[in-house]
Amino acid sequence: MTNTITSTIGTGQALYQKAKDLIPGGTMLLSKRPEMFLPEKWPSYYSKTKGCKIWDLDDKEYLDMCIMGIGTNILGYGNERVDEAVKEVVTKGNMSTLNCPEEVALAERLVQMHPWADMVRFARTGGEANAVAIRIARAAAGRDKVAICGYHGWHDWYLSTNLSDKEGLDGHLLPGLNPAGVPKNLANTTLPFNYNKIEELEKIVAENPDLGVIKMEVSRNHGPLPGYLEAVRKIATDNNIILIFDECTSGFRQTFGGLHKMYGVEPDMAMFGKALGNGYAITAIVGKKEVMQAAQKTFISSTFWTERIGPTAALATLDVMEEEKSWETITMTGSKITRAWKNLGEKYELPLHTAGLPSLTSFSIKSDNWLAYKTYITQEMLKKGILASNAVYVSVAHTQEHIDRYFAELEPLFKDIKSFEEGRNVYDLLEGPVSHGGFKRLN
Repeated sequence: MTNTITSTIGTGQALYQKAKDLIPGGTMLLSKRPEMFLPEKWPSYYSKTKGCKIWDLDDKEYLDMCIMGIGTNILGYGNERVDEAVKEVVTKGNMSTLNCPEEVALAERLVQMHPWADMVRFARTGGEANAVAIRIARAAAGRDKVAICGYHGWHDWYLSTNLSDKEGLDGHLLPGLNPAGVPKNLANTTLPFNYNKIEELEKIVAENPDLGVIKMEVSRNHGPLPGYLEAVRKIATDNNIILIFDECTSGFRQTFGGLHKMYGVEPDMAMFGKALGNGYAITAIVGKKEVMQAAQKTFISSTFWTERIGPTAALATLDVMEEEKSWETITMTGSKITRAWKNLGEKYELPLHTAGLPSLTSFSIKSDNWLAYKTYITQEMLKKGILASNAVYVSVAHTQEHIDRYFAELEPLFKDIKSFEEGRNVYDLLEGPVSHGGFKRLN
């Protein structure tokens, strides 16, 4: 029976059905759930990767024109220099009673890249880095309340936004998110504001004298209006509030370091993750000495923050990035993709909208049937050996040849979508359920 199921739906989907009985939610990361892409058809698991190619459990090769490991692999999968550096320290030993020197070298490198900062703490995941930054900032400020704009992880401090208002995170994370398991006494400790609406932040500051921290993404779907980031910085300075830029996603995408360098606005703390280790787990919290030293007043400590692979991978990744100017390449490639989507939208007279940093670009079509269209695109592109949805997280491994292949297969689907908009039934062509909606963000 198992063999029959596997031969019908593929080894990956068969394994995912088993996983749902063993793992709550089926996966560790919401963004990797197959239902987000193509329910009952998505290959789900991989056997190997290289460049911008993925092989599934049935050894079928796919071109990844999708989210490239959730944006972790700017240098492409399996970058040889990064992997060789990691292999060397694995051979020498990843953990010991003593500390690894690479963490000191990485801290020094990040401070050199961000002269406003003096000190660094490391973690391994973005959620951890955000929680560490909030703990340090609250300790330094001596005040508990936090104003937030953007997506900052899964910890209690963040999800508590929805305790006082069940729609508090609707534009930052997922609509209707249930803060089950979050202590109710955290209500009203985290207060959301909309991006580019400085009056909302001003109101929060005026009404909450115990506000100690402002945490926000520098940019996500849209850039700041002229003077916006400067105004946020001034509010923080004038009110002795600690300003944190969450750059776990945006870091190293358009500059060699934080995106805030593009705008000339310096925070008191910033976090970097995802691309920092090119697929290996490492995140960094950088900040001003007077803020970071507050970590000594509280307890922030974890065994596996001291392992050697993460900082080693980060040092090698930074070397390759700097030599190749990877941020320039991925920005150029992402801009090409975005323009090509817009051209297709115009050609087929579709109400298409694009968003995101150039290298984290996405599109949507204003239609009641949008999720069905997105599912149809994923379904049909998969048949052509391409992992695709409505977003492309770009790596230096994506070449013009890959882009040409992607759009050669995508254009006929836009023609189909035009026919759907004119009355043809898209649901007649779907071979399974419609995909789930993904993250929604205010910025």
